[in-house]
Amino acid sequence: MPEAFRQLQDQMLRKPGGDREMVEILSLVLHHDEQAVLCAVEMALEAGVPTKTHVLNLLHRLVDGTPTDRLDVTPPSSLVLTKEPEANVARYDGLRGGTRHAS
Repeated sequence: MPEAFRQLQDQMLRKPGGDREMVEILSLVLHHDEQAVLCAVEMALEAGVPTKTHVLNLLHRLVDGTPTDRLDVTPPSSLVLTKEPEANVARYDGLRGGTRHAS
């Protein structure tokens, strides 16, 4: 088994249900090129997101030809917050009419 699959297996077996997810990832080679699956696994490991969902997302992007590299999402300086928002749960209670109901 390629090293990337072994690394993924080590990480996945540490969490509940990881063995099942690993089997599902390995079974992807029955429907897709093994090198494409391996590439998706390597990319997921590099990104630090070793999950079945992320591997599937990357694999479909590779198969479809969608770019898999990250885009620069730095917001322009005009969108910087000047005042941090504050959580105000009292405002929510006011919207409810101030009456407390048993839950």
